[in-house]
Amino acid sequence: MPSSVSISISHMGATALLVQSGGPLSVDVQSRYWAYDQACKALEGVVETVLGMHSLLVYLTPDCDPMRMKVELEQLWQRTKPRQIEGRLVEIPVIYGGETGMDLSELADSCSLSVDEVVALHSEPDYVAFALGSQPGFAYLGGMNSRLTTPRRAQPRLSVQEGSVVIGGAQAGVIAKTSPSGWHVIGKTELSFFDETKQSPSLIMPGDRIRFVVQELIA
Repeated sequence: MPSSVSISISHMGATALLVQSGGPLSVDVQSRYWAYDQACKALEGVVETVLGMHSLLVYLTPDCDPMRMKVELEQLWQRTKPRQIEGRLVEIPVIYGGETGMDLSELADSCSLSVDEVVALHSEPDYVAFALGSQPGFAYLGGMNSRLTTPRRAQPRLSVQEGSVVIGGAQAGVIAKTSPSGWHVIGKTELSFFDETKQSPSLIMPGDRIRFVVQELIA
């Protein structure tokens, strides 16, 4: 990973720093964050880290000097090499369209595509789970075809059902727990993505590969 990938570090309150890098979503860049996340946890003064997409939120102890830590974080980034994760392949059967995929036709129109083309483009690639966030078990996925990029809904829904297959901006995902969402709902899966009773509650972990499988298309 070339050191030319630059980061910015900003204050998030008195005891946290946010590390970010710009540019298009890249597995190469994210794999560097996977390694950086682990390295930051070992730094003196770090309480907790939260991995994002091309970002890392670093929580500090109250007595840690944020300015000193900013220098350490910058130096650590320059030394960090990508961490390759041999993730699992998780296949997700999807019923596209119908009542549980109510935005499919509208999204197709906005992308100047047919419904069949949207489904084909969405189910074609193997996605990579960059990070977990937003809600327990929700994976931010990289790898969606750029032709499906769609701004999030102007009016978010107050309740989107668990298992809803969604698109928001340049990303695809699956709602892990019923919650409000401004992402477009194009289908539904019966898989459970988070079970707090299990030793490993989240179905998907960073580095896993995800493949959407067409179970049915309801026009």
